[in-house]
Amino acid sequence: MIHGRAQEQAAVESLIGAARDGTSGVLVVRGEAGIGKTTLLDHAVAAADGVPVVRGTGVEFEADLPYAGLTMLLRPALGHAAAIPEPQRRALDAALGLASGQAPEPMFVGLAVLSLLSEYAGDGPLLCVVDDAQWLDRVSSDALVFAARRLHAEGVVMLFGARDGEGSFPAPGLPELRLSGLAATDAGALLDAHAAGLSPAARFRVLAEAHGNPLALRELPVALEGENKAAVFRPGQLPLTSRLQLAFHGQVSRLPEATQSLLLLAALDDTGDLGVVLRAAETLGAGAADLEPARTADLLHVADGVPRFRHPLIRAAVHQRAPLDRRLAAHRALASALDAPDQADRRAWQLAAASTGPDEDVADALEATAGRARERGGYASAARAYEYAARLTVDPDGRVRRLAQAAQWASEAGDLDRARDFAARSAAGAHDPADRATLALVHGLADFWQGAFPSAHKVLVAGADETADAVPGQAARLLVQAAHAGWYVGEAELLTTIDRLAAIELPADDPITPVAQYLVAALGRAAEDPDGAPPPLLGDVLADVRRIEDASGAEVDARVLQLLCGLALTQGQDSDAHDLAARLVEDSRKRGGIGRLPTLLFFKVEAEQFQDLHTDALATATEALRFAEDTGQQQWISQFHSVLALLRAVEGDEEACHRSADAALATGTGGAMAAGTPWAYWALGILDLGLGRAGAAVTRLEQLARAPLRHHICATRSAPDLVESAVRIGEPERAADQLARFERWAERSRQRWAQAMVLRCQALLADDDAAEDLWTAALARHEPDRRPMERARTALLYGEWLRRMRRKTDARTQLRTALEEFERLGARPWAERARGELDASGTASAARASAPPTGALAVLTPQELQITRLAAQGLSNRDIAAQLFLSPRTVGHHLYKAYPKLGILSRTELAAIPDLAPAAQSGG
Repeated sequence: MIHGRAQEQAAVESLIGAARDGTSGVLVVRGEAGIGKTTLLDHAVAAADGVPVVRGTGVEFEADLPYAGLTMLLRPALGHAAAIPEPQRRALDAALGLASGQAPEPMFVGLAVLSLLSEYAGDGPLLCVVDDAQWLDRVSSDALVFAARRLHAEGVVMLFGARDGEGSFPAPGLPELRLSGLAATDAGALLDAHAAGLSPAARFRVLAEAHGNPLALRELPVALEGENKAAVFRPGQLPLTSRLQLAFHGQVSRLPEATQSLLLLAALDDTGDLGVVLRAAETLGAGAADLEPARTADLLHVADGVPRFRHPLIRAAVHQRAPLDRRLAAHRALASALDAPDQADRRAWQLAAASTGPDEDVADALEATAGRARERGGYASAARAYEYAARLTVDPDGRVRRLAQAAQWASEAGDLDRARDFAARSAAGAHDPADRATLALVHGLADFWQGAFPSAHKVLVAGADETADAVPGQAARLLVQAAHAGWYVGEAELLTTIDRLAAIELPADDPITPVAQYLVAALGRAAEDPDGAPPPLLGDVLADVRRIEDASGAEVDARVLQLLCGLALTQGQDSDAHDLAARLVEDSRKRGGIGRLPTLLFFKVEAEQFQDLHTDALATATEALRFAEDTGQQQWISQFHSVLALLRAVEGDEEACHRSADAALATGTGGAMAAGTPWAYWALGILDLGLGRAGAAVTRLEQLARAPLRHHICATRSAPDLVESAVRIGEPERAADQLARFERWAERSRQRWAQAMVLRCQALLADDDAAEDLWTAALARHEPDRRPMERARTALLYGEWLRRMRRKTDARTQLRTALEEFERLGARPWAERARGELDASGTASAARASAPPTGALAVLTPQELQITRLAAQGLSNRDIAAQLFLSPRTVGHHLYKAYPKLGILSRTELAAIPDLAPAAQSGG
């Protein structure tokens, strides 16, 4: 019987009931040790009568073994692995050590977990239970949380139990149930059920000390009979968890010495294999018969050859109470027992735990363990192994080398604080310039990814200055990244960084060279020279990079290719940037590079937004924000919120725009601005302009025209909005400087659409005699079916001018064109402006639309649009699931929701819907 947990029991029963109907669910049960998490999870398993169950438990001593937790959990389901998509199966096999292959990302392994659980569930529900999740190894934890975030229509329930205050089980965004102490009545009933013979005074004492903790209510009465009850019941001296461990200390200390040795070995063992424990026990003079006193005392039980402590606190108590010499002896005994080839990693960690000083042999074993962890994608485990190996290394240079490796792999794992610490510690002893450059890059990127842009810029520039003469290619890489950091610090920092880059004598055989030259040409001081040569085209830069790669065998880092997308966007090369970003996105999807997707999708969504592909941009930004949240990339969380703010501003959804803008601006670190600040300011300015608040729009947009933001893409692209706003309030001079910058930029960009917007601005500022030619030239520069929002805005402004010139018939032509386009795009405030102008022109066709826009782009959610477009291309549910990192059952669920919205009955009719064809990208 469970006392006092009726609501909690109902919560898990409700999830299981929903799973029987095909709806997935997840819940993280949190609370202190002994509060009843395991009991509630056991109840869930009992309530899932007839439902298949997979169950695992985090083990404290397995935290350095990559995918140890996942291996145990998935063992019953692995027979279904052949049915999941091939790239996922390869990633899962590599993660679990079943096959060699490219190191998989934990998030991609998480997708494989989702697919595997969905396959194992079949057409019915499935319950997945993970207890002591705070002790899962890092990559198992990341994979399971990623899978849990994507549960939808698989009929899978995932329940996690996680203890407060020990380790961590980060699961942001997952629903949580926090267990507190039992109410007084329930606590009394539980105590009476387990210790009915207590005196009234003892009963009162136990209830007072237990604070409603079920484990304490069961164990403290036993402690009253032990010799250490004074320590256990000393009020206010120790937290309850520590006093419970002391209570278990007393129970363990009353056992025979050989039994205590066996318990210590079981506590330190990370295999769960009784045979290993017993082989190690022979070294310490114990055997299987010595387990019986522990079983009789209800401390340890053996089931299916696996020794299990009744509660994890017993394991902790056994470990903590053992003297140091006995712990060291137990670790050595376990290392000797782990003699199979597939136990090499566990043996290395046991030897490390037994070491009391430098030991090169053990350090070598740990380095080999780190290499195997890297091959499986266990970068956090690799970093930990390298760092421990460095501690045990005798040679100073070898110690620095191993610590530098720890820094690099901690960075790859996203453990940025440790990466920074390891890099700083190893840099002090590193003598090789290439090593010092690598460490500076690790340190700088750690700061950058955490949003500490000024610190990142400083570290990267200093590293380049130290190494420019010895390794110019490496220094150039540092400065390329420093320019990215400087972008978020300010224009002065960006320009001085590019000056440094321009001064380096770049090696002709290094693929970084054309990238660096492109950066200098695009964003350096020459960009302000009206007579200077325009920067090269992205396609030419890529061709140079590939040519050098083919000739030299060197490869440019993937981060550099990502940066090329951003550089192309700064030059107005939107179509080329979109094509490169789309190719890199496709490659990352195939390879499972989920961690890189937020960066790539940001460049893709920028290109879509700039080209007025608002529906596509909404789908991309929605998906990308989810990836950024899954991977904890605060920079991109801010950026995607700000893009969503701009999209909502165009729609005129004021509440949603402000909500997204506030979220974008909330992620600044220290003195650094939030990464999404420029886009958020632009969004709020567009919102005000569209809703007729021109004065507020000027104030918003002027922030982009000043340092430290005026060099940003948003500042450049928003110049026409600032001009329009300033003209509307009769203060065009407030936009003069920004317009001059925009005109120079448009000239260098060589893009027809940019020239059209310059002409539009000039028409707004011109006198009536000159305006006509400028308006018609602007419209001529706008290309049909490309950048429709901007073309419609030009038509609207031209129509407004024509009406003021009392040329109502001509005005109506332009205003109707604008209105139709705004309504098609769902740009409500702009449509209202056009309709108001038509009303003022006296036309009867200005009747307000009675219904919202129709068609696939209007009626489908962003995710439904993605899925139906892929289905219209003939992809199966399994193929779509693999591409979008969903389960096939979730894909099917979204399709069946989309069909009635589209007025069709099956997927065979999708191909006939024009809106589901992939959107064409604008050229130039």
